[in-house]
Amino acid sequence: MLEEIKHIYKKYKGIYGYRRIYIYIRLYLQKEVNHKRVYRLMNQLNLKAVIRRKRKRYKPSNPQTIAENELNRKFQESKANKKWLTDVTELQLKIGNKIYLSAIYDLGSGKIVSHVLGSSNNNQLVFETFDKAVNTVTDTEGIIFHSDRGFQYTSRLFKNKLNQHNMIQSMSRVGSCIDNGPMEGVWGIIKSEIYRGYKNFKFETIEQAFQVINEYITFFNNERITLKMANLV
Repeated sequence: MLEEIKHIYKKYKGIYGYRRIYIYIRLYLQKEVNHKRVYRLMNQLNLKAVIRRKRKRYKPSNPQTIAENELNRKFQESKANKKWLTDVTELQLKIGNKIYLSAIYDLGSGKIVSHVLGSSNNNQLVFETFDKAVNTVTDTEGIIFHSDRGFQYTSRLFKNKLNQHNMIQSMSRVGSCIDNGPMEGVWGIIKSEIYRGYKNFKFETIEQAFQVINEYITFFNNERITLKMANLV
């Protein structure tokens, strides 16, 4: 069992703690094991999962339009394409430049519906992310689209895009990041697992960032172990 745990930990570059390794062993290796034993063995091997860093907060912009918090922290959803969450996060390059990752996350499927990387945090970044997402579904009517009050989401142009697709706009309350909690969690997962525990990690080039992010999101959507999978073992 020690060798199997080491192999799984190494294969996924330290992003899995004892809970996910326990699920992996039960689900994919089809072996009976207790999660407490996995925890003890990982401690014995001194294997620890990477830790998420706290996200920086930014001052809100002056909005053109405001929507009610229609989502209202109702994060439980069993069906795909019912509740979409979105946000933009910042990534640092070694040369000092910043790049921005915009993504839309589906609460029902637990997958990232679309993502776009860009050198500027602007309307184009968010609008392109939205356009990619709506092109993945045949019917967008009634989807709750939740965001913070960033300037892109409070613009009249973005409101018009939502109306064109008969979607319901929802926004977090001022200063309440918990209202968009699962999206914040996605950013925490992406950054901690890509950076793999290294302090002050920065991408060498924009090209490297694009490649790593795209590969990781493919992994996130199709392979990554989640704690929900515990119900399958």
